[in-house]
Amino acid sequence: MGLFDKKYCDVCGEKIGLLGNRKLEDGNLCKHCANKLSYWFDDRRRSTVAQIKEQLAYREENLEKVKQFNITRVMGRDTRVVIDEDKGWFMVARTGNYLEENPDVLEFSQVTGCDFDVDEDRGEHKRQNAEGEYVSYIPPRYYWDYDFTMKIHVKHPYFDEMSFELNDSGVRIEPDYAAAAAAFGRPAMGFQFDPTAHPDYRQYVDMGNEIKAVLSQARQNLRDSINAAKAPKQRVNCPACGATTMPDAHGCCEYCGSALNR
Repeated sequence: MGLFDKKYCDVCGEKIGLLGNRKLEDGNLCKHCANKLSYWFDDRRRSTVAQIKEQLAYREENLEKVKQFNITRVMGRDTRVVIDEDKGWFMVARTGNYLEENPDVLEFSQVTGCDFDVDEDRGEHKRQNAEGEYVSYIPPRYYWDYDFTMKIHVKHPYFDEMSFELNDSGVRIEPDYAAAAAAFGRPAMGFQFDPTAHPDYRQYVDMGNEIKAVLSQARQNLRDSINAAKAPKQRVNCPACGATTMPDAHGCCEYCGSALNR
């Protein structure tokens, strides 16, 4: 088969346009079908046609979950972690059109861990002297660029990590040297500037810590409830009727129906 021979998608059967082919281990995939795969999936080249068909079937089922999703909490600004506390579900959405995006819906129990990383890059402002050379101010004037990355580790058939930046572009933080010079008669105050105390820095750190805390706590609560349900029940004395009873499914006395945990 020649390089420019017509190719057809082994999933949907449609003809693949020029530069539109996405290679599979044993076939070809069109751009349209590839766009339906999970955003977090990165093993397409080593996937077979059968495996891709299975994932696309899962993605159709996932869309039904998106339709049933009842948003009770949203964390983040651009990429957002969206929570359905009633069902114990969450999804990481990159757009506001959930039905079009079809973000993967996961259960709290699928979370295996959360990491929040801050990447810092410090630069220096310099001035041009009489010879045209760029030299440091005295004292040096610095600025800081930050990226704030959230990593949610999960147990899922098609991916094991959801990694995304909380900021849509680099966050630059620097002292207001002009204000410092006007207030104190010298710009040296900026040298003692703490970028981690800046509101732009704090908002993303708080955002990342909130996501980490909420998902970690939700996962732990779910595990505690499962362990509690598996724990053997013990007979107790009912404070209402005095009988020795085994609590029913609602935690009530099997004889008089009174709550045992009042």
